[in-house]
Amino acid sequence: MLRSCTAGLRSIWALRGRREGAPRLSMDLQPARRLFSTEKVIHKDWALPNPSWSKDLKLLFDQFMKKCEDGSWERLPSYKRRSTQESEDFKTYFLDPKLVEEERLSQAQLFTRGFEDGLGFEYVIFKNNDEKRTVCLFQGGPYLQGVPGLLHGGAMATMIDIALGSCTGGAVMTANLNINFKRPVPLCSVVVINSQLDKLEGRKLFLSCNVRSVDEKTLYSEATGKKLPLAILGLVSAVWGFFCLGRGGIDLVF
Repeated sequence: MLRSCTAGLRSIWALRGRREGAPRLSMDLQPARRLFSTEKVIHKDWALPNPSWSKDLKLLFDQFMKKCEDGSWERLPSYKRRSTQESEDFKTYFLDPKLVEEERLSQAQLFTRGFEDGLGFEYVIFKNNDEKRTVCLFQGGPYLQGVPGLLHGGAMATMIDIALGSCTGGAVMTANLNINFKRPVPLCSVVVINSQLDKLEGRKLFLSCNVRSVDEKTLYSEATGKKLPLAILGLVSAVWGFFCLGRGGIDLVF
């Protein structure tokens, strides 16, 4: 119990430091550090074309890269692993130290980037900051099959969740996700996920998206979601642990 209180207060102090001007969560991937060496590890950006990309995916990529030239859009890089600083921030804000196995955490990687080229999730996200929206170009590989010849619904839900999160501009976690599947997605086809930030209520972010075919004639899915900044979840975790020391429990509803 005493350890829980200490962990809770440590999270609150970390949050207080953020409000007093400490740096925000870093979304930029920094070169990984190696002990006893000045060598820097170069991380591969997986949101770039590779030989498995279809003609449709490459064409759409080129079109959006053209839109990036005037600064209205930007391509978001994507890596297998989070930056060291971002991982440390996550542990500080949210994870109970007792649950963290450092060795396993050091091996962690983004599961959508854990497949060989062309076999799983091939995608790139473009963001328009002024309009608070993103466009995700997604090609689901053969390892994502559900019903023969069709993309698994869980794979589509994963991409919807990632696309919605890309609209937030910070480290967030999903509080709610509602998806209406209209039509099945053919395996290995390309779809376009249009996402936008609809409104803010306090620190809650409400978002929506639709999934369409390349020619925009077929609507595959529609979704809405609610996300919370990671820092808020850390504060909730700390407060929950603090109050539960002397009380039977506390209900938190988002």
